[in-house]
Amino acid sequence: MRATRYADVWWDSTNPRYPRLEDDCTNFISQCLHAGGIPMWGQPDVSGGWWIDTNDPQTGRWSYSWTTSNALFRIVTSALGGQIVATASDLKMGDLIFYDWTGSGAYHHTTIVTEFDAAGEPLVNAHTDDSFHRPYLYYDSRAYTPNTRYAFVHLPDQVTLVKQS
Repeated sequence: MRATRYADVWWDSTNPRYPRLEDDCTNFISQCLHAGGIPMWGQPDVSGGWWIDTNDPQTGRWSYSWTTSNALFRIVTSALGGQIVATASDLKMGDLIFYDWTGSGAYHHTTIVTEFDAAGEPLVNAHTDDSFHRPYLYYDSRAYTPNTRYAFVHLPDQVTLVKQS
C-alpha cells in the first residue's frame, strides 16, 4: 500500500530526492517500490543490483535496473520474487505492468497498478507522460502499436531478496 500511496502522491510531480529523467517511467516505478519498503542493493555497480545514489541523485548515479524497464523486469522477476501472471485480472494493487511496444520481447515502459475500474480492470500510474489511474491498455498512448505486448507481474506481499546481483 505504501508503494501505491507514493504513486498517487507523486504521479504528476517529482520528489526532490530523485532526478526527473526524459524517459522517467522506470525511475518513478523504482521510487514507488522503494517507498513500499524494497531495499536497494548493489551500489556502485551500475549493471548489478537495484539502486540510486540518494545522497546526490542529480549526479546521475544509478543502476540500469533503476531506470530501464527491461532491466527492472529482470530484477523484479528474479531477485524480488515477482511472478508473471496470465492476465491483468490476476493483478493486485501495487503490482507492475511492463510494456513491449514493438512486440520484440524487450520492455520499454513500466506502470504500477493503483486502482481498478468498475469491470475489475487495472488502472495504473506512470511517469514520462504523467498518468493517474489510467486504463492499463494504453490504447491512447503515443507509443502504443498493434504489436504491443504486456507482462503482468505480481509482487509478493513481503519482498525478500532472492538473489543479490
